Amino acid sequence: MRVSRFFISTQKEAPADADVASQALMLRAGMIRKLAAGLYTYMPLGLRSLRKVEAIVREEMNRAGAIELLMPVVQPAELWQETGRWEKYGPELMRIKDRHQRDFVVQPTSEEVVTDIARGEISSWRQLPLNFYHIQTKFRDERRPRFGVMRAREFTMKDAYSFDRDYAGAQRSYQAMYQAYQRIFERFGFEFRAVAADTGQIGGSMSHEFHVIADTGEDAIAYCAGSDYAANVELAEALPLLDARAPAAQALERTPTPGAAKCEQVAAQLGLPLQRTVKSVVMAVDRAHAAGAAAATELVLLLVRGDHALNEVKVAKLPGLADARMATEAEIVEWFGCRPGYLGPLGTQRPLRVIADRTVARMADFVVGANAEDFHYTGVNWGRDLPEPEVADLREVVAGDPSPDGRGVLSICRGIEVGHVFYLGTKYSDAMGATYLDDAGRSQVLEMGCYGIGISRILGACIEQNHDARGMVWPEAIAPFEVVVCPIGYDRVDAVREAADALLDELLAAGFDAVLDDRGERPGAMFADWELIGVPHRLVVSERGLKAGTVEYQHRRDIAATALQRDAAVAALRERRG
Repeated sequence: MRVSRFFISTQKEAPADADVASQALMLRAGMIRKLAAGLYTYMPLGLRSLRKVEAIVREEMNRAGAIELLMPVVQPAELWQETGRWEKYGPELMRIKDRHQRDFVVQPTSEEVVTDIARGEISSWRQLPLNFYHIQTKFRDERRPRFGVMRAREFTMKDAYSFDRDYAGAQRSYQAMYQAYQRIFERFGFEFRAVAADTGQIGGSMSHEFHVIADTGEDAIAYCAGSDYAANVELAEALPLLDARAPAAQALERTPTPGAAKCEQVAAQLGLPLQRTVKSVVMAVDRAHAAGAAAATELVLLLVRGDHALNEVKVAKLPGLADARMATEAEIVEWFGCRPGYLGPLGTQRPLRVIADRTVARMADFVVGANAEDFHYTGVNWGRDLPEPEVADLREVVAGDPSPDGRGVLSICRGIEVGHVFYLGTKYSDAMGATYLDDAGRSQVLEMGCYGIGISRILGACIEQNHDARGMVWPEAIAPFEVVVCPIGYDRVDAVREAADALLDELLAAGFDAVLDDRGERPGAMFADWELIGVPHRLVVSERGLKAGTVEYQHRRDIAATALQRDAAVAALRERRG
């Protein structure tokens, strides 16, 4: 490849609205161009890397036994209505009508379509297992598209869907995909973690997210350095921080706390550690009554230690709280007789369900709101002042918590989710009637799994993990080019031009994805462009070097260049290849 026959369009400055390094660098390097909020054109340079990502994913999916097809971007609403996701998915689902006023969606994912294929094509156990995948455009109408290609509205995704006879087969398919994902991200050269995760909108009962470790990651990951334990903080189990409850040592007192509506203010005013306070969070559950009767709202009081944060994902998994919402101030006043800030389980206006976090359930002599403005109760104890609560894991883990596997303590890092594997079970096949006949001739529901990789998101995640002050630092596997030949005086010196042309031919013959910068640019501008673009290997051909029989080599991460014998340059580069 020669730059004169390609298209390079670098910029010195990034747009002011670039949120993160990857977005700024991709725009500056001319890999993408913004069309509208969350919509990007992949320019030739960016498309080269995108296609390399696709190729690696495709190779590993095929190796794992998955079969490629291609499903439409636009899907009929009827399929989504069968599974109930037409109503449940939310505003991220782009709903459209055709000229006949029929409802369609611009797909964010393809569970419904692939299940429709399965129910029409799979009839016998002899056809199983099957795993279909495609690499296709997706659209999610994000409220705040940001971070460039990492949270765009339109993006490219690989999604795969497995179909099995039974649970055991579905687990084998899940593990095959899990291992394929490990290989894929290793080939990209990522530092990554596979973490246990919530199933979210997709559903199912088991999932793992694959996260590229980066400070700019949106997700917090809890992991144990002394073991393989890792989980998204939404799912990470929080063990109780007290071995047992101490006996009561203080009398219950209604204590003035003027203006102290937060646990931090209460602790400071009373001269107590924040860990002695208990935070009250009130959720509301709207219960539908029989036909003709009005719906009723029930409030639930959740208690976590003052220095801890409630984990709403965990709350939603508790019996009866799947559809819980935050209570309104009017509802709180009705049930507690007090506005938020001074709430607690003692002396509520109406009886309500009380759920304490595991650590709170073991506390003694703690502080809670008195359900009266400017007052809290001190010296509160379970059993004596309050009935024993319902106990559950309600909080987010924090660094230093004991690891759930008992092999150390937890640390917290940030990650960018680039892949997700789900065991779906029969969630979609039940809803859509996707069945097969087993070896005894009986009708059975298909067991399913689904497996996604954010193809375009991988580019942004890679840059977040691999960049410096000069620009991007691509791993060889997905760099737009592996090697750039930079001749000094290409347009002026015949010997340089001839040597650079010959070197490009040698590199291409040796299997390198190489490019020759034949623009005749000044060395400083030329080097700055390729450092910004992040090509891993650079070979400089100069008149001085040719007289000495050398070319100059520099890896993108190297501080300085080294001289290589011209005749052995390609062989030396092959040894340095990752």
